[in-house]
Amino acid sequence: MTTANPTDPAEVRLTGENSFIRLTEGNDQTTRTSHWRVLLSPVGPGHVLFLKSELVDGIRIYADNLALARWLQNEIESMLFEEFANPSIPVVDAEFSKKGDTFSYWTESIESDEDNITLTWHDFLEPYMLVQPVGPDRPKGVYSCFTPARAARITVNGDEAAGEVTLIKRGDRDSSNACLAWSETWLWP
Repeated sequence: MTTANPTDPAEVRLTGENSFIRLTEGNDQTTRTSHWRVLLSPVGPGHVLFLKSELVDGIRIYADNLALARWLQNEIESMLFEEFANPSIPVVDAEFSKKGDTFSYWTESIESDEDNITLTWHDFLEPYMLVQPVGPDRPKGVYSCFTPARAARITVNGDEAAGEVTLIKRGDRDSSNACLAWSETWLWP
């Protein structure tokens, strides 16, 4: 009997969370977030929020670890959403906190000297594992536990972003464009 290898041979480069919300009106995306809570990376732990919205007149980046924000831009966001990878975008120093659970709601709060931002997910679907190993067509791999939400809300200084969450399929799983993405691990060959 052959035993499968219980480990992935790729190098672990990051582990943590990368939850996101993408609100739409019709076919137009109105607001997009990429929220990172990183436990392990080549530049240490920390938090980063990438935000594109009419509420901030374009794109803003908030972080408590500048090196992590720049590393994420170069290594991962450049693959996920190229607009977030522009190194000329200033990084705003911010504090990050969280509260809630996946039974009722989850809120991430980001506070800088000028802005108070909240990202809230609620009305959750069943969680599932996203599995995209390193391979010939994928130079970087990712494993993540996605908990999709049917509804989400983004506020900046009390103003709410326009748009709705879209329900989608990822493979054979019901999902949405607003997911808590926990236990997320990125791998390099």
